[in-house]
Amino acid sequence: MNYKMSFFIVGQILKVEGAFMLLPIIVGIIYNEPHVWYSFGIPLLLQEAVGVALTVKKPENNSFFSREGFVSIALSWVLVSLTGALPFVISGEVASFADAFFETVSGFTTTGATALTDIESMSRSCLFWRAFTHWLGGMGILVLMLTVMSSNDARTMHMLRAECAGPNVGRLVSKASSSSRILYSIYIFLTVLEIIMLLLGGMPLYDSIIHACSSAGTGGFSIYSDSIGHYDSLYIEMVIAVFIMLFGVNFNLYYYLIIRKFSQVYKDEELRVYFGIILSATAIITLNIMKLYSSFGSALRHSFFMVASTITSTGFATADITEWPVFSQTLLLVLMFIGSCAGSTGGGMKISRWLILVKSGIKELKFVVNPRSVATVKINGKPVEQDVVRGVTSYSILFVIILIISLLLISLNGYSIEESASGVITCMNNIGFGVGRFGPNGGFSGLNAFSKVVLSFDMLIGRLEIYPVVLLFTAWKK
Repeated sequence: MNYKMSFFIVGQILKVEGAFMLLPIIVGIIYNEPHVWYSFGIPLLLQEAVGVALTVKKPENNSFFSREGFVSIALSWVLVSLTGALPFVISGEVASFADAFFETVSGFTTTGATALTDIESMSRSCLFWRAFTHWLGGMGILVLMLTVMSSNDARTMHMLRAECAGPNVGRLVSKASSSSRILYSIYIFLTVLEIIMLLLGGMPLYDSIIHACSSAGTGGFSIYSDSIGHYDSLYIEMVIAVFIMLFGVNFNLYYYLIIRKFSQVYKDEELRVYFGIILSATAIITLNIMKLYSSFGSALRHSFFMVASTITSTGFATADITEWPVFSQTLLLVLMFIGSCAGSTGGGMKISRWLILVKSGIKELKFVVNPRSVATVKINGKPVEQDVVRGVTSYSILFVIILIISLLLISLNGYSIEESASGVITCMNNIGFGVGRFGPNGGFSGLNAFSKVVLSFDMLIGRLEIYPVVLLFTAWKK
């Protein structure tokens, strides 16, 4: 384990996060909020000081492998969450550090779950930072660093594998660092485009930036307690719904569109299943909730938005799903598990993993029926490597084990099994809302500090896909 190199990477990340704290300071200056000078200034100076101390001398031994990549990723995410929580506490806008840490982890992991009860009373600068953490965490903090800094390509690939979502991570072009720049260019373009579209719908500039950042990261933090429902605008709802679906698509496919490889996009099996699930779930839920609304169009409007928000793990809401039939709530719970596409900013298990698991099960069933049969798991017409299949199976098993352990710990609060399970599921899948007291109109404020810390690590485990966080606590042994 190359400790010095890992801490060097962590130092670089802290400097990047510190630099981005200049943005909420600018927002505070615009809206005449004097507290930003110390609320964000102190954490900024702290991160820059620690970052400079860790990077003042580059390690002579710059060997960097998967273990170092995974540990660097996990340690960086924990530290940026700890330091990112400081402005909320220093400003006095969040009462306890446990709440601030929960809120910041929820932001960076693009979960969107909240422990706050009075969002509207927060300052503009803190609300901006809260939403901007979604944007930073959506594509990945370390991927952003690799985009703006030169880096050893082998090292870059190890960190991309640790931070990017999905069962397999590859390059768009020959250099992994160039791939990260292409992906971030697409990410920024879509974010700016959404801001423009929201402005055209009459949403104020500040609101547009906040909700575009939340949409891009598929996070779900809003500046109103009733989320997107506050605007009561069909246009705004449809713009946000379409964009969160776009951010739930594998970003590699956008690159293929740019270089005019349309067949690559059309043949992508995961993409077809993704949109197929959205259309099917929307139709089914619309029929199930029609009796609750005045017209078919109104039911379709809310169904489409909530399905898009749930499967992409965004967590925006236009309706209180606790008032919907149990069938519709259960279907949304299933969508939480399924998730969006690999290589997107969305959460969940990812559709590609489910495809591999289902096809692996079919392959084994064929083998039981006919032991002499020879079958392979194929995605997009190409055989999936056995290591990837094994990795997906191992990931699924670990996911269930951690979910059960977390459920046992959260059940100490005395909530019902349904509410406790939905709380754990929504955090591990980075959704943002569950059922009951954890529904869209509820929150996590009623949990004790221990439970908030447990769920915070569940969010980190879900966003970093288990292995980096597990290795953080085991890789230090020689």
